[in-house]
Amino acid sequence: MTSTSDGQCPDPAVEAFVDHRNLLFTVAYEMLGSAADAEDVLQETWLRWADVDLSTVRDQRAYLVRITTRQSLNRLRTLGRRRESYVGSWLPAPLLTAPDVAEDVELAESVSMAMLLVLETLGPTERAVFVLREVFGLAYDEIAEAVDKSPAAVRQIAHRAQAHVAARRPRGIVSRAEARQAVEAFRRAVETGDLQGLLDILAPDVVLIGDGGGIRQAIPRPIIGAVKVARLLTARPDLVADLSAEPVEANGYPALVLRLDGEIDAVVALRIDDGLITELYAVRNPEKLSHMRQETALRR
Repeated sequence: MTSTSDGQCPDPAVEAFVDHRNLLFTVAYEMLGSAADAEDVLQETWLRWADVDLSTVRDQRAYLVRITTRQSLNRLRTLGRRRESYVGSWLPAPLLTAPDVAEDVELAESVSMAMLLVLETLGPTERAVFVLREVFGLAYDEIAEAVDKSPAAVRQIAHRAQAHVAARRPRGIVSRAEARQAVEAFRRAVETGDLQGLLDILAPDVVLIGDGGGIRQAIPRPIIGAVKVARLLTARPDLVADLSAEPVEANGYPALVLRLDGEIDAVVALRIDDGLITELYAVRNPEKLSHMRQETALRR
């Protein structure tokens, strides 16, 4: 075992937790869609892990994932009640992600805004099973321990969740180049008030969803249809003139950070199907934008 600079051996529990922290955050975030709640789950995970007798633990990674999953499930049930009173549309909290997230195509898809919204349509246990199986590749018996079900029940849950997600997930994995092109075309059309330019890149049934959380002004309900969305986005050129649009990597895909007087005003992420923008997610709730100031490391 290595020693610290003062000659003392590091705490093995601390070492294990730090080694797996990014993985645990990713598990919690994919289950909750909230960076703040994922951080809270990590705190709860640490408190429980610190009390574990490590001599009884065969696989530290699996044990930590099990604790994180259980704490995430507890929080999911609480969040379900809280979101019933949420003002306006609810969107996941965006993350500023490093380029290596985008290089892992499966990880990037799993944390994309589009996929997180699909996962919201699953029940808590289904979501946990899907995430642990499809994203992190855990065996059925490992998942069974995490969700307190039999391996046979987990197999059935996984099958249902896979079919549910398959019917709703984006139709094809979008390349980074295609996503960047769509973001740039969208940014240029909005900044110049180019109505036709927007119509060229928006799908006929495009959906615009805004999340202000009752703190910032946002559209109260989704807007559907290319003409309606394009007209809304080009209706106030004076507002666009005061905003700067910065291309970034958010949740593994190109997105835009809108700044007003240097401060983050909104993050706009896109869902792209067959080369056209099918959904726009505009997050303005300031409580959800704290993880857009520095990159978040995600791991599988």
